[in-house]
Amino acid sequence: MDFLDGTNGQNQSLAERVVSLIGRVLLAIAIPLIAFYVLYLGFLFLRDSNAPQIVITLVAIVWGVGGVALLYWIFNYLVERLPDYWKTLLLPFVFVGPAMAILSWYLAIPTLRTFWISLFNRDGPPDGLNFFQLLSSDSFVGLSNYKAVFTQPLMLEAFRNNLMWIIFGSTFSVAFGLVIAVLADRSRFEKTAKSFIFLPMAISFVGASIIWNFIYEYRPVGQPQIGLLNAIVVGLGGTPQAWPQWVAIAPWNNLFLIVIVVWLQAGYSMVLFSAALKGIPEELLEAGRIDGATEFQIFFRIMIPYIQGTIISVFTTVVIFTLKIFDVVWVMTGGQFGTHVIATQFYRQSFTNRNSGFGSAIAIVLLIAVIPVMYYNLKQFREQEAF
Repeated sequence: MDFLDGTNGQNQSLAERVVSLIGRVLLAIAIPLIAFYVLYLGFLFLRDSNAPQIVITLVAIVWGVGGVALLYWIFNYLVERLPDYWKTLLLPFVFVGPAMAILSWYLAIPTLRTFWISLFNRDGPPDGLNFFQLLSSDSFVGLSNYKAVFTQPLMLEAFRNNLMWIIFGSTFSVAFGLVIAVLADRSRFEKTAKSFIFLPMAISFVGASIIWNFIYEYRPVGQPQIGLLNAIVVGLGGTPQAWPQWVAIAPWNNLFLIVIVVWLQAGYSMVLFSAALKGIPEELLEAGRIDGATEFQIFFRIMIPYIQGTIISVFTTVVIFTLKIFDVVWVMTGGQFGTHVIATQFYRQSFTNRNSGFGSAIAIVLLIAVIPVMYYNLKQFREQEAF
């Protein structure tokens, strides 16, 4: 029972110390609950108030930023006053607890609710029925929406396109980033070159899509071509084409969209690979050169094996992104001309066709597709940290 000892002397009886401990624990629970309630009132004020905009802005800052900081301070202050055993036990939750609560509220619970909706037809679960009545209602369709996800032609097209995004988008983003990192590290203009290559990362995906819309812009034959690509084609004596909308080459017209993400993500890959390459011992590279290895051999037999963990981490990160790709496809084509992906189908079914059951099923399938890649990525991070 030594863990019950506090800081108020050693002469207290066991009962007194237990009562003191219970009081502190109750206090540690009560004060944060009050603080959460005060924050809740502040958010209600922001939602329902007709106050001037400046007042709402100030309240948002005080309640949103200051309130969270105050909660952390209260938690930490109360836990620090507990006995050592409880302080050691509870202190990690002061910092991890709020994040876990937010993830549960905004990720875990919505995921479960989305799965529940996916078991019903386009109208979702009817209101006013209990659990057993819902299961016996006409709206309950079980796993039929999931069957449709894997059998409908448009969804099969979306899966095919997502596979193309993974194969070409992820591979070229990583490959170009690695090659650029190696070449830029040997250039006298390393900083300038890396700045220009990384610059697209400062552009939103919607903004980048608009830029590339101008590059792919198509005008009928005989009219001046304002799109860069068609201007070059016409200048070389060719015929202008509406590249992303070129149905005759579907599904390869998706490559014109994938180029945009490669242009954006190559800079991201380059920065990470450049940092990893600088971590290779110079003595190792010099030893390879002294042994007569060519630069290609050094690249493939020394550099790549040495930074293999970074390559895998970057590749899996880009794969997760390409699985969830939405912005570029929606801005460029709206999913038309054989360019639909899983995310655009989810949006179209949920918000255009108002088919909440089918749309929710697509969202769950997308989540399930991302989970194995995320798990592998986290496993790699853990192994590297242990090493």
